[in-house]
Formats: sequence, C-alpha cells, structure tokens
Amino acid sequence: MAQTSVMVDELKKALREAGVSYAQVAQGLGLSEASVKRLFSQRQFTMERFEACCDMAGLGLGDLIRRVESAQYIGGLSWQQETELVSDPKLLVVATSAINRWSYDEILATYEIKDSELIRYLAWLDRMHLIEFLPGNRIKPLITSDFSWQKGGPIQQYFEAQVQSDFFQCRFDRPGELRLFVTGMLSPQSNERVQRRMQRLAQEFRHAHQEDLNEPLHNRYGTSMVMAMRPWELDVFRKMRRPGKEKVYSNHKAKG
Repeated sequence: MAQTSVMVDELKKALREAGVSYAQVAQGLGLSEASVKRLFSQRQFTMERFEACCDMAGLGLGDLIRRVESAQYIGGLSWQQETELVSDPKLLVVATSAINRWSYDEILATYEIKDSELIRYLAWLDRMHLIEFLPGNRIKPLITSDFSWQKGGPIQQYFEAQVQSDFFQCRFDRPGELRLFVTGMLSPQSNERVQRRMQRLAQEFRHAHQEDLNEPLHNRYGTSMVMAMRPWELDVFRKMRRPGKEKVYSNHKAKG
C-alpha cells in the first residue's frame, strides 16, 4: 500500500508539472472531476486508468517507476548529518561500509562491532535516509551515483586529517601503490590543460568504483587516490628571491 501511495503521489506531481488539470484527466478518463479527485485521494486506480493518466503526463509506466526510484535517493547529506557521522567512529565505518554495499554479515565479521550495536547504527543511518534497513538485516544504500560529501565539510575535513597523518606514511612500493611527483615550469594554459585531464581521471576513478560495486567484497579493496597541483616553489628558494621579485600566478587566458 505504501508503494502504491508513492506511485500515485508521483503521478499527481507529474501531471501537475505537465500542466494537466483534474478536469482534463476527467475528460480523458470519461469520469467526473469529483470521481477523479476521489481516485487520487483513495488511490484506487485500475491499471488501465493509471496508464492512461501516465500518458496524459507524457510518461510511460516505466518512466514513472524510475521517477519514484530516483526520488528515494539522495545526492549528499547536510552539514549536521555529516557532523553526526564523524562524531562516532563506529557509525562512520558502518556508514562507509553500507554505502559501499557491504552486507550485514560482512560488516559484523570484519569489524569489532556487536550485533546489537550494528542494528542500532543501521537504524540510525536509515533515519538519516542514507540507507534503507530492510527485514532480514538487508541493507539498501539510498545514494545516487554522483553522491558527494559537503565541500570542505565535516567528512572531507576528517579524511583530509587522516591523509596528512596516515595516508602518506607509506613508501608506495607495494602492489597496488603508486606515487608520482613531477615538477617543472608551466604556462597558465598548460596548467589548465593538465588540470582538465586530472578531472577526467577522477571521473574515471568514480566510474570504476560504480562498476566494481557489483564485484564480491573479497575482490574489492578500499582504495584512495590523491591528486594535487599548484604553482609552488620550495620555501628555501622563495626566501632567496630579491625584494620585488616575488612571482604571483596569473590565470589569464592567452590572447589571440
């Protein structure tokens, strides 16, 4: 019944967006306007009438289903919700695992979290609408494919602190590891070109992550990639510059 209500509400919204009134729906169905209002309020449609209303809204039944599914997913959390996550390390690890499609049993077997704690944390995440905690301890992530954390928000700040203190404590010489450091003198135009390629690489990483969510957990590894680029000079070099010879980066595009 709940799913039916959601479908009818989404249909009503679609009709409104298409500029279709109750009177027009009544005319299309061969009913009185009062009867149409009753259909929507009582949510008692035959499949034939429901599909006819979808047609009036310019949608197929499959289109409406996709609209309903999309409306259930979120693209990010509020600042306050992110603050909640970082306030409790166990909640954060459960959240990160859940949105990466770990099962209940996989989380329980991997981390030192009690069964009662895990249920409480998953219920908490359900209330935040980050996941849907289903019967049988099934977990359904409710995030879009382009889900992102708040820019400069609590989660980013938390992980940035971990990057500084933990990520770079590594020689990057083991399988799956790579560190590159290059330096040179680039024009603003070359700088912009390289940055565009870095953006494309980041997008490729995100696509790979989405594709690999279908892989079994034993074949997926938590992986992080840090890319950075900035006009920069070693401090010892900068201090040797003559007064007035400080160089300020200009990002003006080339003329011509």
